[in-house]
Amino acid sequence: MAERLAASAATLRASAAAATPSARRAARASRAFFPPSPAASARARVGLRAAPSPLPQKARAVRCAAVAAASDVAQVKAAREDIRELLRTTHCHPILVRLGWHDAGTYDKNIEEWPQRGGANGSLRFDVELKHGANAGLINALKLIQPIKDKYPSITYADLFQLASATAIEEAGGPKIPMKYGRVDVTGPEQCPPEGKLPDAGPSSPADHLREVFYRMGLDDKEIVALSGAHTLGRSRPERSGWGKPETKYTKNGPGAPGGQSWTVEWLRFDNSYFKDIKEKRDQDLLVLPTDAALFEDPKFKVYAEKYAEDQDAFFRDYAEAHAKLSNLGAKFQPPQGFSLDD
Repeated sequence: MAERLAASAATLRASAAAATPSARRAARASRAFFPPSPAASARARVGLRAAPSPLPQKARAVRCAAVAAASDVAQVKAAREDIRELLRTTHCHPILVRLGWHDAGTYDKNIEEWPQRGGANGSLRFDVELKHGANAGLINALKLIQPIKDKYPSITYADLFQLASATAIEEAGGPKIPMKYGRVDVTGPEQCPPEGKLPDAGPSSPADHLREVFYRMGLDDKEIVALSGAHTLGRSRPERSGWGKPETKYTKNGPGAPGGQSWTVEWLRFDNSYFKDIKEKRDQDLLVLPTDAALFEDPKFKVYAEKYAEDQDAFFRDYAEAHAKLSNLGAKFQPPQGFSLDD
């Protein structure tokens, strides 16, 4: 575990100055695609429940021999309850979604070897990757969930990041994500992926850029559009990302730290408002990035964007499948088939 996380876990006070004014525009635009949540600046006051009783020593030894680095199912279930409480007290849904996405979104389908292929392997806990421009502010998400990791040491970071992301979607009113767990963690910063793997919000050709990045991960047009719908959550702040207004009528009073510009009116509720609002273009206080607009401008993307604007159930079905697929990208599972919390 990175020294920086251990030092900050006691305070849980996020710094709002993660992105500097001198950051490159490309890095700022990439941060805007998955914007930092100001809720991460709040102090987490979470009533953590008692950890599950450990297995008897003999059973524990047998289990470790069988599954090696896999997370403990009882601890994953318990951690999910603590994450739910964290979400209720800090409104940190957007940044936890972003945390899981950014750990998984470095995957390259053209590389077979693990962990060189990137993906959901817990590498985002290391400083070298946290310092990538696209990850500005995610130290705040790690500060929020580090006490949960400390309490449940038999959960890998890779599983915890994806658990937090899926739970945030569900607790915001979104669909149940068909998740599996048992992801193995990388062991050191030398195993982190190179910078430049994540999307940019303002490229010269937004549709082409989205396809270049997401096709590299093995995702298709439907999944690109469905995943983009997660922008129904969260806000963008110009002083951090270079995108959005300093404040709107929807963000001036929070919740959490006030300010920024949201994509939707109720930016802590997961629904299909993102697609409706882009299509109608009726409110200048709502953010539309170049990569957002491309969903209704590109003919192939538009088929799905129009569908999701009209049919929230269809959006929820496709989003749940795409989110689950993203969360598994590049992961090495132990046991190989993983395990479900509903088993």
